[in-house]
Amino acid sequence: MDFIPAYEFRRCVERYNGNYKVIRFSCWDQFLCMAFAQLTYRESLRDIQACLRGTQHKLYHMGIRGKVSRNTLANANQVRDWRIYADFAQCLISKARKLYAGENFGVELGHTVYALDSTIIDLCLSLFPWAIFRKSKGAIKLHALLDLRGSIPTVVIVTHGKIHEVNILDQIAVEPGAIYIFDRGYLDFARLHMIHQAAGFFIIRAKSKFRFTRLYSRNVDKLSGVQCDQTVISTNFYARKDYPSQLRRIRYYDSEANKRLVFLTNNFTLPAKTIADLYKCRW
Repeated sequence: MDFIPAYEFRRCVERYNGNYKVIRFSCWDQFLCMAFAQLTYRESLRDIQACLRGTQHKLYHMGIRGKVSRNTLANANQVRDWRIYADFAQCLISKARKLYAGENFGVELGHTVYALDSTIIDLCLSLFPWAIFRKSKGAIKLHALLDLRGSIPTVVIVTHGKIHEVNILDQIAVEPGAIYIFDRGYLDFARLHMIHQAAGFFIIRAKSKFRFTRLYSRNVDKLSGVQCDQTVISTNFYARKDYPSQLRRIRYYDSEANKRLVFLTNNFTLPAKTIADLYKCRW
């Protein structure tokens, strides 16, 4: 906890008046308890209470001043403003990204590279009726934009399970010059064109039904796994309307996984093998 910027945390608490009418169990106590639970893989409030009370004489030196009980911790988690910890998370993310700014993630590249994906977390529908997913099953969907340098999540969005992944692209501010890597579930030509217009780059897998006209082919080294490197334009009416610009189509054979992959990108300067390696970093 010595690495945690306490001053920044106090600023976040004051911004949302988090300690209003709090006598003993402050927001800092709550944060330390939840950090302890996360780092030590606690499974319940009872588990957190039992472990912390088992070392009661050490709590003061850990920075926990309030008495830890299930009811107090549950009430704090329910009523404290979640934006305190959301803002503080952004402070930690900015500090961590500076520390890992020069880290190599497998590809020698000066660009900032992001990977976007989502995962479904199952919930009990009777306890969480707002978590709409299926008739008899509840779930939330966690969408994370990951900076590949250090594997640091820069954007985390939680929705109910029925929100499609591609809608999250509307909530992400595109960083000019950065490269965004998507799975084909995010294939939406209108949204990809917005990234292109914002001076960002994308790499995405093409669907098997993608129809195109080849405008130009580049020479490739097939021993590297790259089978073709083409400049194309979509022949589908709606895709052509949503993305009127040219696209780069790269077909790559991955001998390790025995897969033939087709990528679409708006980056025409990087080598085709580098585009394929960048997508492999997403795995």
